[in-house]
Amino acid sequence: MKLRGQRVEDFAACAAMWADPIVTRHFGGKCLNEEEAWSRFLRYVGHWSLLGFGYWVVEEKSTGGFAGEIGFADYKRDMESPLKNAPEIGWVLASNSHGKGYATEAVRAALAWGDRHFEAPQTSCIINPENLPSIRVAQKCGYRELLRTTYKGQPAIVFVRNRAL
Repeated sequence: MKLRGQRVEDFAACAAMWADPIVTRHFGGKCLNEEEAWSRFLRYVGHWSLLGFGYWVVEEKSTGGFAGEIGFADYKRDMESPLKNAPEIGWVLASNSHGKGYATEAVRAALAWGDRHFEAPQTSCIINPENLPSIRVAQKCGYRELLRTTYKGQPAIVFVRNRAL
């Protein structure tokens, strides 16, 4: 697995991933249409130009195939959280990449980058409590549960991790 910047030619695989109900079940349960997936894709890229961080494509080393996306964002979420200034990590893998260890490997690589580039003392992530595989990845990578809340009417757990110095 390797991380790299998005390319326009990644969009078809990105849109297919976000249209997959297996992938979206823990992201509000709604598959994205092409327009919604394009907005998400542009938002990931836009973070880099405005904030100096964003999302990468997760690529399979052996095939060069699109495996998913991972990165940091500032979504300005309308939710109760004491972590308004903590970069938020997120990850999503195409369903054919589930169960291969890519998420843990990608999160560790992204965190290593974040530890070198962020001044904020913590990063956060928000996970649906039913998404046990992502909760396990977060915990393996040093995240601990901070609080349980709701976001857009759905239950959510906010996790935090202290930056490695």
